[in-house]
Amino acid sequence: MKISILAVGLLAGGLASAASAQDVLRIATEGAYPPFNNVTADGELVGFDVEIAEALCASMERECEIVAQDWDGIIPGLVNDKYDAIIASMSITEERKQAIDFSAPYYSNYLSVVGADGTSATLEKLGDVSIGAQRSTTGSQWAEDTYGNRADIRLYDTNPAAFSDLSAGRVETVVADFLPAAEWVKDNQDFGFVAEKIDIADQIGIGVRKGEDALREDLNTAIEAIRADGTYQTISVKYFGIDIF
Repeated sequence: MKISILAVGLLAGGLASAASAQDVLRIATEGAYPPFNNVTADGELVGFDVEIAEALCASMERECEIVAQDWDGIIPGLVNDKYDAIIASMSITEERKQAIDFSAPYYSNYLSVVGADGTSATLEKLGDVSIGAQRSTTGSQWAEDTYGNRADIRLYDTNPAAFSDLSAGRVETVVADFLPAAEWVKDNQDFGFVAEKIDIADQIGIGVRKGEDALREDLNTAIEAIRADGTYQTISVKYFGIDIF
C-alpha cells in the first residue's frame, strides 16, 4: 500500500512538473536592437519587443522566459527547440517561411537611410557610396538587391555596430529600420536621414516552429487581446510616442 501511495505521489508530482513546464513560454529576442530589444549594463533585457512578449504571456496566462540570442543563430535556435518563439522585430519573408511559421503581424516597418549632415549621398546615388547594414535583415537584402552590383555594401553582426562605423566615418551611409534609425539620429545630432521612410511592405511577426499551429493561434488571439484592451498602445507610446501597429 505504501509503495502504491508513493507511486501515485511521484506520478502526481511528475504531472505537475510537466504541466508547469508547459505553462512556461520560452521566447528569444536579439538583445542588440534598441529600442526594440537591448541588454542593460545590469544584464536585464528591455525594450518594446520584451514588453510586448511579457504582455502576450500575461494575456495567454503563461509564464515568460525571455533569453537573448544573437541574430544569426536565432532561427536555428528555434528550429532546434532552444525556445518556443522569436519576438525580435523579425520581418515575415518568404525565405524565412521556408524554415519557420509566423504569427499575424504585430507592427509594420519602413526602411531608412542615414548619413552625416551635408553628405552628397541621395537615394538615387546610393550605389556610389559605401552602405552599412546588419547582415541577414531586410535592410541588407534591400541594399544588395537595389545597389549590389555597384555599391560597397558592408555587413555587420548588429545594428549598433553599423551605426558605430557610420559615426566613426568608416562607412558613408547605413540602411536600417526606420524606428531604431530615428532613435539613433535623435541621439547623434551630426547625422540625418538620406531617405526617411522607404515602404517595402514589411510586416513584423512572431516566429514559431513549423507545425506549432496551436501556439501560433494562441499568439494571434493574444495580439488581438492586447490591442483591444489598450496594453499594446500603452507600450508603443512609451517607446515611440505613437501607435506603431
